[in-house]
Amino acid sequence: MSRYGAVTVPVRGGLLHVGRWSGDPSLAASGTTQVPDPPVLAVHGVTAHHLSWGWLADELPAREVVAPDLRGRGRSRELPGPWGMATHADDLVAVLDALGHERAVLVGHSMGAFVALVTAHRHPDRCAGLVLVDGGPPLPMPPSMSPEEVAEAVIGPSLRRLDMRFEDHEAHRALWRAHPALAGEWGPRMEAYADSDLCGSEPALASRTVREAVDADSRDLLVGADVARAQEVLDTPATLLVAEHGMTGEAPPLYGAEVVADLRRRRPRLRLERLDAVNHYTVVMGVGARAVAASVRTVATR
Repeated sequence: MSRYGAVTVPVRGGLLHVGRWSGDPSLAASGTTQVPDPPVLAVHGVTAHHLSWGWLADELPAREVVAPDLRGRGRSRELPGPWGMATHADDLVAVLDALGHERAVLVGHSMGAFVALVTAHRHPDRCAGLVLVDGGPPLPMPPSMSPEEVAEAVIGPSLRRLDMRFEDHEAHRALWRAHPALAGEWGPRMEAYADSDLCGSEPALASRTVREAVDADSRDLLVGADVARAQEVLDTPATLLVAEHGMTGEAPPLYGAEVVADLRRRRPRLRLERLDAVNHYTVVMGVGARAVAASVRTVATR
């Protein structure tokens, strides 16, 4: 029987699509406590969708992994704005309520890390642990650049993909296969992820991600008040995993050496680990998922 299924959860404006990997406690490591493990609530990146967490679910077979398509993405694309980190945070709490979970280990990747951080700040009683993956702390904002220019510099290729049309699924797969960050990681799971991102009909298939949602969320995570207020969460025990390489599979990383050193000085209670030989994508959609799973286990036992 497959671990994976999907449910819908009522939120403002409609239904949020939620992927769910059931956990099998019999697969837990020998000698672990008999107290039920808190589930993982996993939050994807700005142009991604919930299937980016399939790799992590494989690494956590004993634990339930819950991963929504954020509003404006995947099969939640029809949900309306306004968007923003606080809106997504409240949607996550609606997911916990609907599934009957008091608390969960919050795991966020890229923009999802900012959502997880804001969720932990707005709803601390629902957070059983916090793992931020290549996101969460403020990104450097050059004073001469607007939030829109910073977003273009960081995720420009992903933004352009949202405006593209594809004659068939193979054309879309070819775009993903050519992505320099995914060299060596292409396989059936990555292909399923790419296929699931499409909507519409041939020969004009398009990404399910709504560009307006991405623009609004990108601005909010860069200059929004909710993210600024939530930074105090980093003064409590939390884990930040940073990838050695960046969006294209090479330097510069999203969080460079100077930013990491500054975080170590200012946030001494933040457990910060650099993951070698992974990039911004493969830190969750590939070999990096094992290290993310290890961090989940660590924070869940504190």
